[in-house]
Amino acid sequence: MANDEILKKWAYVQCSTYRVKTLEYLEKTGYDMPKNIANNVGILQNHISTVLSELKKAGLVECINPEARKGRLYRLTDTGVEVANLDL
Repeated sequence: MANDEILKKWAYVQCSTYRVKTLEYLEKTGYDMPKNIANNVGILQNHISTVLSELKKAGLVECINPEARKGRLYRLTDTGVEVANLDL
């Protein structure tokens, strides 16, 4: 059974279809750039940065190369993997 913190983060993700789709996509691919994430999950490109920022703030995703201005890569954190794999 998942601990309370993981359940809270899971509930946070479930409140937004954009967050759900982004988490599922990153779990499947491992990592990707925001433009590709947006195109593959059906989110407008101007929304994906907000979604990634929310997930980053929640500790579910991380930017692998934050120093890059273009071509940033995002992946799930260990907590993000736990949340993505949670079966309720």
